[in-house]
Amino acid sequence: MRETAPPSPPRDASAADRAAARSRRPLPVRLRRALGPVPWIAPAVLLIVLVVLWPVYEMVRSSFLRIRRSGVVKGSNGTDNYKKLFDEPDFTHVLWNTVMWVVVVVGVTIVLSLALAQLFNQHFPGRRVARWALIVPWAASVFMTALVFRWMLHHSYGVMNTLLVDLHIIDQGKDWLGKPATAFPWMMGVAVFVSLPFTTYTLLAGLQTVPAEVYEAARVDGASKWRTYLSVTLPLLRPAILVAVVINLINVFNSFPIIWAMTGGGPGYETDTTTTFMYKLKAADIGESAALSVVNFGILIVLVLVYLGVNRWTTKEAD
Repeated sequence: MRETAPPSPPRDASAADRAAARSRRPLPVRLRRALGPVPWIAPAVLLIVLVVLWPVYEMVRSSFLRIRRSGVVKGSNGTDNYKKLFDEPDFTHVLWNTVMWVVVVVGVTIVLSLALAQLFNQHFPGRRVARWALIVPWAASVFMTALVFRWMLHHSYGVMNTLLVDLHIIDQGKDWLGKPATAFPWMMGVAVFVSLPFTTYTLLAGLQTVPAEVYEAARVDGASKWRTYLSVTLPLLRPAILVAVVINLINVFNSFPIIWAMTGGGPGYETDTTTTFMYKLKAADIGESAALSVVNFGILIVLVLVYLGVNRWTTKEAD
């Protein structure tokens, strides 16, 4: 006998009546409707589980194990890996390096990208070529870019020393990457250099969504260019700035190739961040290295949440 669905409620029925009608539908019908989106979202969910959740689980689990350098697990180690990590004499210095690295690189990148985005949003001869040229640092390998800068700064045959000596700015070549006082600023400069393209294009996309009528209204009201930029452009750029800052926080915090290619974190641990320090710990104690990876993950989550919280608070204040 053919099964028929219950009659649908009249259009003016209340929400309770409609809910009661849905509850009277046969179970197979409701189940099919509930599971309808599963085939579409299942690949994305599976990818998240395999690429994100499973590695995070393994990372946390490994931080509580005693693991030999060969990778053989010797059993549980409790919280000893974390105790050993926090007792490292260089850990505080590395944390400070990491804070300076993230704050300076992200801050300078955002400021310079705002200026570049404003420039590329104007019409001028050769704008298309200039936009293409900006992509080069982003398209090239970060590791190769860092190596090029390392060769440029070499104390014997580097282009930088040769140029400065020829211009009589310095008397003899300097070992720019041999001392933390000069190596760290140069590494920050390279990090800013490779971060500019993505950030500039993100902000440029935000600028191009600002309606021209808004600027016209500001001119009619007699607002200066600087006042228009502060009161109109920056508030409307907030979503683009939010994306740029969050992506840069993640990328810069986890940056490994620049530091490793230019100084290897040396001399000693003077130019290490927690990412390169974690890699060095792996050679001696995998469990301790896993503990630092958990700490890194926690710090990054806190940084992003704090920024999002501050951004939400300032948005409410502006409203």
